[in-house]
Order: sequence, then C-alpha cells, then structure tokens
Amino acid sequence: MRSNPRVRRSPSHSERRSRRAARAAAAAAVAGALTLTACGGGGGDKGKGNDDGKGTPSGGSVSLPKLDGATLEVAAVWTGAEQANFKKVLAEFEKRTGAKVTFVPAQDPIINFLGSKTAGGAPPDVALLPQVGAVKQAVDKGWAKPVGPDAQAQLTKNYAQGWQDLGKVGGKQYAVYYKAANKSLVWYNAKVFENAGAKEPGTWKEFLAAAHTVYDSGVTPVSVGGADGWTLTDWFENVYLSQAGPEKYDQLAQHKIKWTDPSVKDALTTLAQLWGDKNLIAGGPDGALQTEFPASVTQTFTGGDQPKAGMVFEGDFVGVNIAETKAKIGTDAKVFPFPAVGDKAPVVSGGDAAVVLKDSKAAQALLTFLASPDAATIQAKLGGYLSPNKNVPGSAYPNAVQQAIAKALIAAGDDFRFDMSDQAPQAFGGTPGKGEWKDLQDFLKNPKDVAGTQAKLESDAAAAYKG
Repeated sequence: MRSNPRVRRSPSHSERRSRRAARAAAAAAVAGALTLTACGGGGGDKGKGNDDGKGTPSGGSVSLPKLDGATLEVAAVWTGAEQANFKKVLAEFEKRTGAKVTFVPAQDPIINFLGSKTAGGAPPDVALLPQVGAVKQAVDKGWAKPVGPDAQAQLTKNYAQGWQDLGKVGGKQYAVYYKAANKSLVWYNAKVFENAGAKEPGTWKEFLAAAHTVYDSGVTPVSVGGADGWTLTDWFENVYLSQAGPEKYDQLAQHKIKWTDPSVKDALTTLAQLWGDKNLIAGGPDGALQTEFPASVTQTFTGGDQPKAGMVFEGDFVGVNIAETKAKIGTDAKVFPFPAVGDKAPVVSGGDAAVVLKDSKAAQALLTFLASPDAATIQAKLGGYLSPNKNVPGSAYPNAVQQAIAKALIAAGDDFRFDMSDQAPQAFGGTPGKGEWKDLQDFLKNPKDVAGTQAKLESDAAAAYKG
C-alpha cells in the first residue's frame, strides 16, 4: 500500500506559542545540569536527580484492568537493547493484567509497514511512531483511534502541555509520547580527552579546536553514523537552530522559507568545516557513510587508548549503545551539550508516540500504562532512555549524567524545539535513501557542493510538502 506523503502536521496553539519564545531557559538547564555531572559523576551514581518525592511507589501508581485471555501486538522500529528493554515494560504489563503481548519488529518508514499490515487486514493493536508527521498521517488514514479517558487522565497528570499537544490532531488526543530524546548532546571518551589535553567545548570554534587537539594526539576525533541518514539531519538541525535561531527554524520546519535560503547555506557551510576535513571524521566521509549509528557509538568507546574516534554526537539514547561496551557513563563516557554555533546552544528534542490502531479495552489499557510513571520508570532504570513524564523519579535513571539530562528535559516544560525532520512529510524527512536523509548523505560525501545540496533539498521538500 502506497503511503500518503501528506503528513505535515499543523502545530497546535500551545506549540506555536512554545516555538515563538526563543527558549533560552532550556539550553541553560541542559548546559548547567550537564556541567554539574558530566565531569565527575560515577557510573553507578544513584543520586537524587530530579526526584521530588512524587515518584512512583513500588506497588505501582496506576490501576489497570484484568485482561486474562486478551492478546495484543505492539509494533515499533526499535532493535537491539532498546527493543529488549521495552519488552521488559511489556512483560510488566502482562504481569499486572494477564494479557499476552507480542512485540512486532517494524521496518522504517513505519507508516509503509503499517500500511502493508492494514491492507492485509492484520494491523498491530498499538504502534510506536517515531515522527510527529506519522501520527498525523495515521489519523488522516483513519488508522489511529482516539486516546481513552483513563490514558487521558494519566497524560493530564503526568505530562507538560507541550508534550500532550504533540499527540493531538485537530484538537483531539491520539497519541501518548512514551519516549523522548534530547538530541543536542556530544558524548566523548574521557581517556582520549585526558590523553590529548582536550577540554569540553562550549562553542563551535572550540569544538573544532578540541577535534584538532584530539587528532594531534593520534586519535580520529569524531565518529559519524552516516549510513543512517537521520543522524545527519540531527547534525544539521542543531547547527541550524543555534546559528539561524528559533524563528527561522520554525519557518524552515514548516517550509515557509525555502531550503535555498541563505540561512541554510550558512548551516551547511558550517557543517562542511567538520565533514569536509577527512582527518576529523572516523573513516573519512566514505567510512562514515558505511557506519551505522550503533557502530558510531561503540567504536568511540572500545579499543582502549586507541579507539576509532574520540567523540560521537547524538541523543541521550546513546547510553543504550555505550552499555554494550565496558565503558561506564560518567567516568569513561562523558557528555557535553552541542556547542553553540550562534548566540545560544541548541536544544532539539525527539520522541516516540504510542497510538492505538485496533481499539479495545486491552489496547487502551496499554496506552494508560505507557502514560503512567510506572512504565517509564522500568525502562529508565535500564538506561539509554528518557521520558517526558514529569512524575518519573530522577533516581530511576542509572547514573548522574542521565539524571541531569532527564532533569533538564522536565525543567524545560513546554520550552523545546521538536526534531525538524520529524515534523516534515515522511517522504522528505523520514524515509531511508530519499529526501533529506539522502541529500545530506550526498553532502557528507561532497561537502563542497553547498549550492547543489540546497537545490536538491528544496526540490525534494517542495514535492513532499505539496503532497
């Protein structure tokens, strides 16, 4: 079944209000919190984090119905440790309700996967959608069902209004944001930085200087998972938000300005300062384009004193992949906020939203569970996960670094910018080998072609936004 590319989401009043305000507080919260923890927190730190005494009691905070004999299928694109950890959340739901839940691995783009399942008469009961636009498309196609009253009560109790609004279409609640992401972080190998005498940078100029310092010590400084195009969109968004500012970011996200705008040229030119220097990228551009995201992380934290790279950019979920190495977050693996290219450091967020595709008592109960602190607390303890649920205790996160990231997200409230490519039509911002993903992969291969890249981006965007 061919997917409908018209997935651009009309932002709610709350989101428009949130996006217009410049949101310096969120950047300050992230920078301040990480500064306090990243330089000294031990990997096993069980500090208080943002626990204010309102956390989840051990017996559970949400009442769930008995569902003996009920069966559910839950689809998501998660793999590896992320999938394994989510299955533990589903296992707890099974234990409490008596329902049987099967996890269905989905392919990206998930809307195409769901379209095939729906056309065959066998859609999953619940799906986790990684793009805002995908939620809108699922509603437009008549697949998604409204959130029930019990799940809505959990949302109202546990979520800032901005996160609630992201799950609304036409003013009606269709989705629960179970997983969030702070996508403005750079993780680094502490031993590499120590050996090189490199310091945590605060600006893009300092970041490039630190990269050269690491290179001079004998280690390639930056790992890029270019085989996965979404990582490259995250690079672009952080540079663009900091350099062009939030107003331009919102305009480009809605295609109210073209990708041929001078602000895009400036951001690509800035990225080329890094991507165009083969000495700074592990494996050079060609190697980066063959490196998938998980490997971009693990190669940074394996290899002793000679890892393949000294640092890697991506969100808080990098912790899942670091956990597959012997490195300990807070000691061996540390983190700093994405450097400021303009006046302020960027804060870009992403997230995965649960939607009901086959309405039933059991499906709605699962959404209620996922909207509660109980579910999120289970996965928070496992690491590599961040919840937008404000009533998840900070102490649930396994180390001081992750506690600080979670605290900063909750402190930001409605003050965040959502991932730009996830707001775009999926044909442009969310499809492997096409649109922005492919255009930025081509740019990584040839960073000198700024104008040509802009032209391709605008051509692909224009086609996708027109639907």
